[in-house]
Amino acid sequence: MIDTRDNSKRWVISSHEEMRNAAVAVAREAKRKVSIFTHDLEPGIYDDPDFLEVIKRLVLSQTYARVRVLIADPTRAIKNGNNFVHLGRRLNTYIEFRHVRDDLRTHAEAFCIADEKALVYRLQATRWEGIVDTHEPSVAKLYGKMFDEIWLASEIEMEFRQLGV
Repeated sequence: MIDTRDNSKRWVISSHEEMRNAAVAVAREAKRKVSIFTHDLEPGIYDDPDFLEVIKRLVLSQTYARVRVLIADPTRAIKNGNNFVHLGRRLNTYIEFRHVRDDLRTHAEAFCIADEKALVYRLQATRWEGIVDTHEPSVAKLYGKMFDEIWLASEIEMEFRQLGV
C-alpha cells in the first residue's frame, strides 16, 4: 500500500480566495465523506461553483458518500439563499444540514474534513487565517470526533429541507 503522506501537502491560508481554493482542494480528497463545521456557510466559499461541482461529483459517483454540514447561525444562508443549500435540497439523501444547538455554539473555529484525513481549519471563523493539510489523519480524526459529538446533539435544520418554489 502506498503511503499517501509522501504525496500530501500542507500550507497556510490567509485570505478569502485561499480559503475557497483550500475548501475545493480538501473536498477533492474525499472518497466517501465530507464534514463541514461553519458559522454561516461562508458566502463565496461553500457556494462556489468549483466546490459545488466537487461535492456533486462525490455524491453522484459514490453510493455511500455523505456530506454533513453543521451551521451555528443559518439565518443568513436561509434568508439570502445559498447554492450549496439548493444543491443539498436536490440531493437531500446525500447532503444533510444541522443547526448547532445553542449551548454548543461556543466553538469559534470553522473547518472542513474529508474522509478523516484531509482538512482545512481556521481557529477563528471570523478570520481567513488557517491551515490546510491533504493528509493529516490524527488531526482530522480529532476534529471529526468533535464534529460527530456536536452532530448527534444538534437539530435537523428544516428550513434547508423545504423545497423552494
